[in-house]
Amino acid sequence: MVEVVAERKKEMSPGRMFVEAYAARGLDAAVEYSVTITDSLTSSRRKPRYPARNMFRVVDLSTDARRYYWHESPPQPGDPKVNDADLRREAASRFRKSPIPELYPTTAWVQVPPDLWEDAETFESFIDYRLIVRLGTAENHTLIRGKGGLLNIPGIAGMTSKGSFSSTILAACNEVEQMGGTADGLVINPVDYYKLLGYSSLLDDLEQNGVFVVRTRLVDPGTAIVGDFGHGALLFDAGRSVIRFAEPPPGTFAEPGAALMAEIYERVVVNLPTNFFIVSLQGPAHADDAPAECGAHAARS
Repeated sequence: MVEVVAERKKEMSPGRMFVEAYAARGLDAAVEYSVTITDSLTSSRRKPRYPARNMFRVVDLSTDARRYYWHESPPQPGDPKVNDADLRREAASRFRKSPIPELYPTTAWVQVPPDLWEDAETFESFIDYRLIVRLGTAENHTLIRGKGGLLNIPGIAGMTSKGSFSSTILAACNEVEQMGGTADGLVINPVDYYKLLGYSSLLDDLEQNGVFVVRTRLVDPGTAIVGDFGHGALLFDAGRSVIRFAEPPPGTFAEPGAALMAEIYERVVVNLPTNFFIVSLQGPAHADDAPAECGAHAARS
């Protein structure tokens, strides 16, 4: 990571590239980037806050020639018995192949304060740490609760409990392992993150066991996503982005003014839907433990 940070410090930031384009073309400035710009900046925060994209294996379609991806589907009622499936549940899954789906655009807007561009350093900072940060929030929405986001992908089961949220999360981690995978990612709302931080050692225990924790408003309080992100999902990425001045949709801002748009293109697919769970809480946040109830392999739409 230190080498990556040092290398990026040598590179021109997306904001600096756009500032130079503005100096040449004014409000007609537009820059197309050969990278996904939400992955182009390093945070200066002392406390890390990871975006959802960092959980996934990224496939850069600008350099990767693949046309298909593989995935598994669980057994259906009436399927023939498969040897050892009582011990190794995944043995009964069926292998599938699908074409890489159409990527979704993710867009963010900011309204530029009048004449901000006259101060090149401040204009650069505004693009890097306001426009692209807002694009990162929009990307979280795309990956988690958008049309193709994890909360809306068919085949991911729900798991609920009247016990503690902690015990339900751990039950989901166990269920992933019973399917032959490893729960290596947790997406959780900041409300629950800070409750758990003050109540138990769960988050520290999970992180020390290699679970990557993302906290974001884009999952509802009392809800979490647990899964095998390392082997069970992919993020198809166009490997390109654009920033330009444009006319925003009605209602984007409270008053008229010059607006900047940033856009990237991507799509999540889940190879192993049986290795992901949408955990939700039924009872009080810290009730006595009760067995978790799993809607195993129930489709979500």
